[in-house]
Amino acid sequence: MMSAEFWNQRYAETAFAYGEEPNAFFAEQLMRLTPGQLLLPAEGEGRNAVFAARQGWQVTAFDLSATAKEKCTQLAAKHQVAVHFEIDDAALFLYGEEKYDAIALVFAHFPPELRWQVHQQAAAALKPGGILILEAFTPAQLHYNSGGPKEISMLYTASTLRQDFHPLQVQYCEEVLTTLDEGPYHQGMAAVVRLVAKKP
Repeated sequence: MMSAEFWNQRYAETAFAYGEEPNAFFAEQLMRLTPGQLLLPAEGEGRNAVFAARQGWQVTAFDLSATAKEKCTQLAAKHQVAVHFEIDDAALFLYGEEKYDAIALVFAHFPPELRWQVHQQAAAALKPGGILILEAFTPAQLHYNSGGPKEISMLYTASTLRQDFHPLQVQYCEEVLTTLDEGPYHQGMAAVVRLVAKKP
């Protein structure tokens, strides 16, 4: 798993590492929902958080990187919105119980034990009727140079996600090939898994 130092260095560049526009799948799914409380773990420089805030969501986001928070603050100011952004570790963040109307994990990759922990806590933190949105790279991404971890244990499959989120009602879960155009570090053909699930 990459350290805070790694991410601080990546986000120190002037350009936004993954662009200023939101992840396309996240944006598409979010637009179907009524704005409420949204949590974005491992949010990076804030592209998804700022988009959501512009749509009227009350956004809580966190990331390991202090530089990520600075970039998010800069992007939020540009669009004249507010995002509550904490510098925190996914393993230590206090997710709470039934707090959020939606939670989105966008390319939030963790080692297996931490992945399970984060996914369980995210499911618990959704309010009844709340929606979980996820996009991540699959093991097939190792054939492409469009981003993502190079360690296969940190890449996700549809079956893994169905197991992790079994308390939720899975509405959509599919592995697909897509073309990413998200800043300098997510460019080109990519193998991803997408999930939408609802808390009963």
